[in-house]
Amino acid sequence: MTSTPVFHSEWIKIRTLRSQVAALAMIPVVTALFSALASSDTGGDDFDPLFSVFFGVTFGQIAAIALGTTAVSSEFQGGALRLTLAAVPHRGRWFAAKAAAVAVPVFAVGLVTGVVTLAVGKAVLGTKFDGLDWAEQVRGVVGCAVYLTLMALLAAGLTAVLRSGVATLSILVPFLLIVSFVIGDASSGVADLLPERAGQVAFHETWGGAMGPWTGLGVTALWAAAALAAGAWSVRRRDA
Repeated sequence: MTSTPVFHSEWIKIRTLRSQVAALAMIPVVTALFSALASSDTGGDDFDPLFSVFFGVTFGQIAAIALGTTAVSSEFQGGALRLTLAAVPHRGRWFAAKAAAVAVPVFAVGLVTGVVTLAVGKAVLGTKFDGLDWAEQVRGVVGCAVYLTLMALLAAGLTAVLRSGVATLSILVPFLLIVSFVIGDASSGVADLLPERAGQVAFHETWGGAMGPWTGLGVTALWAAAALAAGAWSVRRRDA
């Protein structure tokens, strides 16, 4: 079986599962909501309008991670993976199709999320939004889509290794929302290389760290690639 029908079959699995469709739908909703709340607070000398606009990505990424996690973890329930591999014996091809079936819709929804979030932020910020030029706005929108896609792929790869959606979410969600901030406050140099902190440089108008916005996304891409490589190895080496 070639890659195209394998991808098509994996895409059908995603769009026919309510939990995964709901996760996709929640990405723009949660992101725009929290961005609106952040944009309403414009106090402080370190106010960054671009980061305020895209602040909600910190929470919207949880829905993207949930999609990447459930898309893979569903294969390890009730012997589903054995049936899948009976139809697609080439495990590497199957896992690549699974990753693509996760990445494509998340990227598309991420672009929509970026545009909606930008519009919401502009409406809330008012004149404070005028300082952002077109290049920064485009960077925010594209960076939003790329970042959400990479985090979904990171979750998919980790789930393939752990073979448990609960375990993956129990690790990633607390780490992203709590542990990363604690580590960041204690050691900013090392913490800047963490996947979410590196990727979110794209949402800052100015950044004092060593990485630029696209370099930061590159670091996040390396994390996602490492997770996918580990996941592919696990799928090939372990019993279904």
